[in-house]
Amino acid sequence: MKARTWSRHIRESFKSLARNGWMTFASVSAVTVTLLLVGVFTALMLNMNKAATDIENDVEMNVYIELEATNEEIASLEQQINELSGVESVSYSTKEEELSGLIDDFGDEMSLFEQNNPLRNKFVVQAVDPRQTERIATQIDSFDYIYAVEYGEDKIEQLFSVLEISRNVGAVLIFGLLFTAMFLISNTIKITIVARRREIEIMKLVGASNWFVRIPFIFEGIWLGIIGSIIPITLVSILYYNVYEFMSPRLEGSFIQILEFSPFIYQINALILLMGVVIGVWGSFMSVRKFLRV
Repeated sequence: MKARTWSRHIRESFKSLARNGWMTFASVSAVTVTLLLVGVFTALMLNMNKAATDIENDVEMNVYIELEATNEEIASLEQQINELSGVESVSYSTKEEELSGLIDDFGDEMSLFEQNNPLRNKFVVQAVDPRQTERIATQIDSFDYIYAVEYGEDKIEQLFSVLEISRNVGAVLIFGLLFTAMFLISNTIKITIVARRREIEIMKLVGASNWFVRIPFIFEGIWLGIIGSIIPITLVSILYYNVYEFMSPRLEGSFIQILEFSPFIYQINALILLMGVVIGVWGSFMSVRKFLRV
């Protein structure tokens, strides 16, 4: 197809949008409202997924060492733990450091224990995959000079179960919202094309090919998607900026953080724009197909 023909199709698509002002407005409104809901919900679900990942990554094991273990035996034990499959990090904390932390947290009353420290030396162990925590804890517990391994046990499994359910529910809801968006928008575009079915029939009767008829409508779908994306992109950007500015200082120092404004907002905006264009093209393509059989 010649460049002149493509230029003609683009001009016709713009003229058609202008001629069918109210139908164009209805289509753009449907795209705008739906993409706004999709954008807000997607941003929310991605942040919830990050929070779930942060919670998983904060899971750690406290490995308490027998009091009679010597420094050499402790060093050997640390090497054994590091060599286990799936261990990401091992940090050693003496009982003096543990007591110092308690004094910082609970006040000088805890300093009474400095003369007779009841705490134990310990390792803090993290797994590469938090779901392997139980397996690694069982292996560590079988080593010599291990007094106890604490990691939450049943609570950890419940936590992973809740996080997995929340992720699955979020994915289903996003899929359902996208399907609803495509259904609503394609039907709105279909109404626009139904109103112009005689125009399509005339073009077919004078010998126009299916693609010659279809391409201007596809371009219309693209413009509808782009125009309908402008308001959702703007509102989602403003809303997320304010949420980020409000939440970020309050979560500082916490192991749970929300996604940084940049580059996250650009990724969301690109997703909204892409969805608008894809849905617009798909709606136009599917809707005009039935009127090409003349």
